[in-house]
Amino acid sequence: MKDKTLSLSDLLHVFFPETKEMEISSDKYKVSFIFDGLDECRLSLDFQSDVRLCDVTESASVDVLLTNLIVGNLLPSALIWITSRPAAADLVPSECVHRVTEVRGFSDSQKQEYFRKRIRDQSLSYRIISHLKSSRSLFIMCHIPVFCWISATVLEKMLRKSWKGKIPKTLTQMYTHFLILQTNIKHEKDYEKKVKDEDMIVKLGKLAFQQLLKGNLIFYEEDLRECGIDVTEASVYSGLCTQIFREELGLYQGKVFCFVHLSIQEHLAALYVHLSFMNNNRNVFDQITKQSLLSKFKDWFQFMFRRVSFSELHQRAVDEALQSKNGHLDLFLRFLLGLSVDSNQILLQQLMKLTKSSSDTNDKSVESIKKKIRIIDSPEKSINLFHCLNELGDHSLVEEIQQYLTSGKMKEAKLSSSHLSAIVFVLLTSDKNLDEFDLDKLVRRYNKTEKIEVFLKLLPVIKESRSVQ
Repeated sequence: MKDKTLSLSDLLHVFFPETKEMEISSDKYKVSFIFDGLDECRLSLDFQSDVRLCDVTESASVDVLLTNLIVGNLLPSALIWITSRPAAADLVPSECVHRVTEVRGFSDSQKQEYFRKRIRDQSLSYRIISHLKSSRSLFIMCHIPVFCWISATVLEKMLRKSWKGKIPKTLTQMYTHFLILQTNIKHEKDYEKKVKDEDMIVKLGKLAFQQLLKGNLIFYEEDLRECGIDVTEASVYSGLCTQIFREELGLYQGKVFCFVHLSIQEHLAALYVHLSFMNNNRNVFDQITKQSLLSKFKDWFQFMFRRVSFSELHQRAVDEALQSKNGHLDLFLRFLLGLSVDSNQILLQQLMKLTKSSSDTNDKSVESIKKKIRIIDSPEKSINLFHCLNELGDHSLVEEIQQYLTSGKMKEAKLSSSHLSAIVFVLLTSDKNLDEFDLDKLVRRYNKTEKIEVFLKLLPVIKESRSVQ
C-alpha cells in the first residue's frame, strides 16, 4: 500500500467500501478519523513537505495523503484523533494540535487493585505487593499495566511455590525470569522440540535490536528473513510462545509480526547485544555504521585477536542512548547493563550456553556513567542513568545525597550537577507524595544565571509537585 498512488477517496473506499455511495467532502457529513498507534506507522510522514493537497480526488502517495489530512489541507473540518507514544506524536506540528491527553497509567492504589483482582489468593497478592513495594524501581514501573501482568506472572509462580532462589528486585531480573518462564511453558506444548529455543531467541533478539534502532514495532516477512527467521518457523514459535511474539493479520490478510509489548522487544534486543559480546566477542553497535571492506577486516581481526571489554560495550551503548532524541534506547540500556551482573548471567544459563564467562567487573561502567551524569544537561537522561546504576547494583550517589538531605545542610553549600540529578532521582522515586517542594532552599546560594540552570535541572520534580516555594 505504501508504494501505491491513489486519492483519499479511493483509499477510504478500499478499506470502507460502504463509503463509495457517500460524498465524503460534502458538508452534510461530519467525518472523524482515528489513527491508533501513529508510532507503529512504517510510512515516512514529512510534515515539512511543500506538497499541498486540497482535493480528496487528487492522487498521491499514502504518506502525502496522511500528512495533508493531519495538517488540515484535506477535509479541513474533519476531526482527527491520534494515539501514539510521545516520540512520534512530537512530529505533528503543534499548530495542528488542539488538545493533548497523556495516559498516565496506574496510580499507586490502582497498582494494588490490579494485583488483588488478578490473584484470587489475597495472602499471595499481599506478598507480591509487599515485594514490589520493597523495590521502588519495580513499583514505579507498575504504572504500566503490562509490567503488572509480567510481575504477576513471574511472582505468582515463584511465591506460590517455596522458591529457593532470589526473588527479582530489578527490571532485568524480572524480564529474564519472564522469558525463562515462557520458554518453559513452550516446552510443555512443543513435544517434538520443533524450534530450538537458543537459536530462536538469538534470531528474535536480532530482529528486536535491528527494528528497535529503526523505531519499528510491527514487522513484515522480509524483516524476519533478514534475521534468518523462516516465516513458518516464526508462525510455529508465535503459536507456542504467545506471550512473547505474535503473528497477526495485516492489510489484505497479509501476515505481520510484533512483540507483545515494546519492553519485551527492548529486553530481547539487549539480550542479543549481550550474547553477541559473550559468545562472539562482537560489539554489534560497530555494525551500525561500518560498511567498507577495511572495516569488515577490522571486525574479523578484533574477533580473532582482540577481546572486547564490557566497559567498551557499555560505553558505546550509553553514548548511543544519550544521542537518541526521543529516548527510544533508554529501557534497552537498562536491560543491557543489568544483564552483565553475575546473578543475571547465572539466570541466562537456564536458557542457553555462554561460551565465555565474564571476568570483567562493572566498576569501569559505573564510573563512566557517573561521569556522564556530571556533564549531561537533560534531567530525563540523568534519571535514566540513575536507573542504570540501580541495575548495576550501585547506589553510592543516591545514598550520598540521601544522607545530605537528612543532614539539613542543603542551605549551606552549592550542589554539583550530579548531586542535583541525584536529588531529582531520589525525590521522584520516593514513596512520599510531592505535595510541596521547597525550591528556594536549594537555589538561594546561586546567582541569577545559576538559578535558571538549577531550575531546569529540577524541572521534573517541579512538574510533579502540587506546590513550589
